[in-house]
Amino acid sequence: MRHFDLCVIGSGSGNSIVDERFADWSVAMVDGQEWFGGTCLNVGCIPTKMFAHPADVVEDARHAGRLGVDVGDVQVRWQDIRDRVFGRIDPIAVGGEAWRRDSANVALYRDYGHFVAPKMLRVGDEQFTADRFVLAAGSRPRLPDVPGMDDPALAGRVHTSDSIMRLDALPASLIIVGGGLVAVEFAHIFAAYGTQVTVLHRGSRLLKYMDDDVSSRFTDLLSRRVVLRLGQHLASVGESGGRVEVGTTDDDGIEYFFEAEQVLIATGRVPNSDTLDLAATGVDVDEDGVVVVDEFQRTTADGIWALGDLSGRWQLKHVANHEARVVQHNLLHPDDLVASDHRFVPQAVFSGPQVATVGLTEQECRGRGLRHAVGVRDYGAVAYGWALEDTDHFAKVIADPATGQLLGAHIIGPDAPNLIQPLIQAMSFGLDVRAMARGQYWIHPALAEVVENALLAVELDA
Repeated sequence: MRHFDLCVIGSGSGNSIVDERFADWSVAMVDGQEWFGGTCLNVGCIPTKMFAHPADVVEDARHAGRLGVDVGDVQVRWQDIRDRVFGRIDPIAVGGEAWRRDSANVALYRDYGHFVAPKMLRVGDEQFTADRFVLAAGSRPRLPDVPGMDDPALAGRVHTSDSIMRLDALPASLIIVGGGLVAVEFAHIFAAYGTQVTVLHRGSRLLKYMDDDVSSRFTDLLSRRVVLRLGQHLASVGESGGRVEVGTTDDDGIEYFFEAEQVLIATGRVPNSDTLDLAATGVDVDEDGVVVVDEFQRTTADGIWALGDLSGRWQLKHVANHEARVVQHNLLHPDDLVASDHRFVPQAVFSGPQVATVGLTEQECRGRGLRHAVGVRDYGAVAYGWALEDTDHFAKVIADPATGQLLGAHIIGPDAPNLIQPLIQAMSFGLDVRAMARGQYWIHPALAEVVENALLAVELDA
């Protein structure tokens, strides 16, 4: 039976661990996914943002009239957009796999693996052992257990984020089931491209995990662009006259039916831990299937580490990359372990509008009984906001009134993921509100002044 120094399961962030410092290690890399390179590269953050940017351009063109610019009828060439995206991404996936396959010390297994004994993995017809394992197998879209979901006759019309971006033609109508990040990004993309979009969400607001003010404003703004039906619980999926029929019930049990050419199921993601038979190797998972790790990314089994979507509540590429660097260091320096830093994890939503958030929300502060002060400024209150003719968006910061330390920051509007970065930096390095607002220049009349003014609006104790 073959034996390795290290086995990495997953070719996303886990793939980045094995660099030249592991040249004298024998390494097995296992990944049975269709595309090499993980979720972010192939079906996640990168392609979705490459679709979202043209959507932003289309929306800017459609609303240019308020700035005195008449663009005329905007035409979207779906196949050209799709082929531009995957014409860039697919060769990267193919090239990455070829490079890893040619690595002198790496044995690449392009199949699914599962444990059959402590530190013993079966991949296809082969079994092998390793001294150390890194579990980085990621997550997959959650498919609700409702009638019709597994009907093969609907396979080409009921999609997840894995398949919706590779459609041959832009659908005339699309139902999106869900109200989180994936759902609202695709709602923005397809609505901008000209598809009639209906969003069905079981909750009362979209992006419910965001600060209440941001979530409420976002829900209102997106509802102006799509048909939004809240309080709708998915009950069935079926066929109706060549279209897909989605059945729902509301909170009172009343039934509804919606029809569209295509359907996107965007009801969250589940970790792939259930595919690995982790109990056979002594790795614990929680009730949600998340692999249990300590601050060093160690699992409950000696010599087995885990990272990314498989082991954390943040299904974010920048978190997986950070954890991969931690695991890499700890593999190379077992007597000098470093811990992951999850204090200030930011998130961004590249929808219409864009949203970015870091730290505590106002409702979380109240729930924890924390004293807090809030500063809010509208985009329209700063000069560049005038240039944008912006009336809808704002920046909100939350701080400890005694110390001035930032507790959270939440921005909704153009460039929100970029505008929030200095606030993440301030939280990470302990820069207080007053020092941040007045201890540096803020370029005038840049949009970043909305952040400066939100900071200045925070009322501190002294």
